[in-house]
Amino acid sequence: MKNLALVIAVLVLTVGCASGPPEDPFEGYNRSMFSFNEKLDNAVTKPAAKAYTTVTPAPVRSWVSNFFGNLSDPWIALNNLLQGKPVDALSDAMRFVFNSTLGLGGLLDIASEAGIPKHDEDFGQTLGVWGVDEGVFLVLPFFGPRTLRDTVGIAADTTFAPPTGFIKDIPVRNSLTGLRLIDGRANVLGIERTLEEGTLDKYRYSRDFYLQQRRAKVKDDNGELPDYEDFDDSENSENPEDTKDSVASPGESTTQPRETGE
Repeated sequence: MKNLALVIAVLVLTVGCASGPPEDPFEGYNRSMFSFNEKLDNAVTKPAAKAYTTVTPAPVRSWVSNFFGNLSDPWIALNNLLQGKPVDALSDAMRFVFNSTLGLGGLLDIASEAGIPKHDEDFGQTLGVWGVDEGVFLVLPFFGPRTLRDTVGIAADTTFAPPTGFIKDIPVRNSLTGLRLIDGRANVLGIERTLEEGTLDKYRYSRDFYLQQRRAKVKDDNGELPDYEDFDDSENSENPEDTKDSVASPGESTTQPRETGE
């Protein structure tokens, strides 16, 4: 986190020399970091995620995703409470109790089957609800796109959602962290096809989509979430039609995000 803070400090100190849209004054740096992250993903993370989906049966992958999602529910509940949404906070707490007990430690998502919805809240959204300005857009090494406000929330989110960082056994902690990262990347295999087939400028598309999505989430306005088609990665599917419906996506059609400030 010290290195991350140093990067942010350098960026803030050089804002006078920056150019770009109002919300993206560091566009030159951001594009370079976007390219770095993309190359790193293509070289390491994506191949690992593809191998994971190849050797791991779909039910097991579902259990893994459910397990980590369940560990994040207490943090989501706390953020809902901090945002003044006690009903949603209670719902998240109930999810954690049900899935941790009846769901065999969170491997099964019993709560969703019982009609208890899963929410998506983090500390960056909480800061937004509290009135903290989103600040400039940044692409961070490894973490990807963030606003300055979301960057501040990274430390809390990575610590408590899920709270694997509190595990003292280093090999176990690192193994769980690696598994969570690979599982998360496996869950979005194919999204890059949206970028490659839906736009000529992947950086601009990703930036605009991220900013629109985060602003809508702070306002709890799902109607403002931009739509995109989450393509299935046919290389990892024996039957693309079967997996098409299993991949979560915010919308049914491919829609270019609205441009933001250019």
